[in-house]
Amino acid sequence: MSMFCFQCEQTAGCTGCTKAAGVCGKTEEVALLQDDLTRALIALAVSAKGTRLSAPQMGLLLEGLFTTVTNVNFDRETIVQLAADIRKEAAALPGKAPACTDDVREPLRLWAADEDIRSLKSLILFGLRGMAAYAHHARVLGYTDDRIDAFFVKALTAIAQETSTMEDLLPTVMELGKVNLACMGLLSKANTETYGIPAPVTVPLTIEPGPFIVVTGHDLKDLYLLLEQTKDKGINIYTHGEMLPAHAYPKLKAYPHLKGNFGTAWQNQQKEFADIPGAVLYTTNCIMPVRDSYKDRIFTTGVVQYPEIPHIDDKKDFTPVIETALRLGGYETAQKRTGINGGHTVQTGFGHDTVLSVADKVVDAVKSGALRHIFLVGGCDGARSGRSYYTEFVKQTPPDTLVLTLACGKFRFNDLDIGTLAGLPRLMDMGQCNDAYSAIQVALALAEVFQCGVNDLPLTLVLSWYEQKAVCILLTLLSLGIQNIYLGPTLPAFISPNVLDYLVKEFAIHPISTPEADLKAILG
Repeated sequence: MSMFCFQCEQTAGCTGCTKAAGVCGKTEEVALLQDDLTRALIALAVSAKGTRLSAPQMGLLLEGLFTTVTNVNFDRETIVQLAADIRKEAAALPGKAPACTDDVREPLRLWAADEDIRSLKSLILFGLRGMAAYAHHARVLGYTDDRIDAFFVKALTAIAQETSTMEDLLPTVMELGKVNLACMGLLSKANTETYGIPAPVTVPLTIEPGPFIVVTGHDLKDLYLLLEQTKDKGINIYTHGEMLPAHAYPKLKAYPHLKGNFGTAWQNQQKEFADIPGAVLYTTNCIMPVRDSYKDRIFTTGVVQYPEIPHIDDKKDFTPVIETALRLGGYETAQKRTGINGGHTVQTGFGHDTVLSVADKVVDAVKSGALRHIFLVGGCDGARSGRSYYTEFVKQTPPDTLVLTLACGKFRFNDLDIGTLAGLPRLMDMGQCNDAYSAIQVALALAEVFQCGVNDLPLTLVLSWYEQKAVCILLTLLSLGIQNIYLGPTLPAFISPNVLDYLVKEFAIHPISTPEADLKAILG
């Protein structure tokens, strides 16, 4: 069997990557090995037979799921070893389910069903992969939840059932959304109890002279450990991509050498990292195929790995990264960089604690008519054409509206100045993709104040998606009954026509069209 992968938004032809390499850059061999890893994960869940996995086994399961998220791990040896470790654990469990096959070219029998069953199983699998990323981040900070762990096993077991019907699988799809809300809540608690409650902050985009390290990905603990190890070494630290919200956490912001943000979203890294006189540390996705122009200054840690790139193991000794930064020396003069729209600074830190602390201003503005509508414009960024829609949408929002944003999609417009309303910035960055939890908490709180349902609020979600974390967030929103979500830039290739019809009828999901037409439809 040749490669077939349709889990991300940029999949070839909006149908599936089937050639020697995926659009993300993974080879056919790596894609097939990730399929084999998935079989091993399912075998582990089935072998558990309803018993609770041990902490090491659960850690392996989460690592395995996270490893298969788009743009995380391209290293064949690591994937092969992880699959072997998982099979070994499965064989030691009471159920002793067959560890599937060691032949990575044999197709999974469990996918040999009609397209609607495959579609729903894909929703579950890809949603689990996204949720595993959040559970993994919480776990490294020491936060776990037995109910969340148990659901991973339950849902993987459901995927293994070969006689499933749509009626069997739909409840699991919706339950995944509910469990992911709890998982994002767990991660929010882990981050805030460890690093403090985020507060609004203006982050410069200028790169100062001297040695520096760029930290990309999502893992706050890795950033914290690097900040600790670079104290008083004359090295400045800059965030990149989804690490930008780290500047809002008091415990991280307290380090004076955490200077600012370097570059924009993940898909621009090949251009932005070319020949930079600094080191780059990847803590999670999204890593793109590494080019020779910066290959000698790249390091990975945690789940993310790439062939021939030095990997910092779990001891988290960042000495090689530090030595590389010192050797390269940084820029001789300050580099006054800008965002995509020419802005020199960006803001972040508008989590639910901050927004709810000024909820009275929002409520008064709605009641007086000064605030007509709130938009949440956020999600994943990507390279496919059509994503300029989100920039134009934000630019065209009327001055009597607020725009909340989160995740890396914000880099399309987060350096814009669109003014203020009721003493608040009209554009407020709530954080990483997992901070969709904050947006939900704000919506639920406003619904309580106005004594109405969330769907009755003057609130519309305009979302962009790329990978599997966006899938589990969408399922969370649907599990809460939120309707009239605008989704783009394309609809998922793994959603069959019948499943799409169900989602449209049940939740009124809208594919995006043009900013003008969608704003007119929303605002009337």
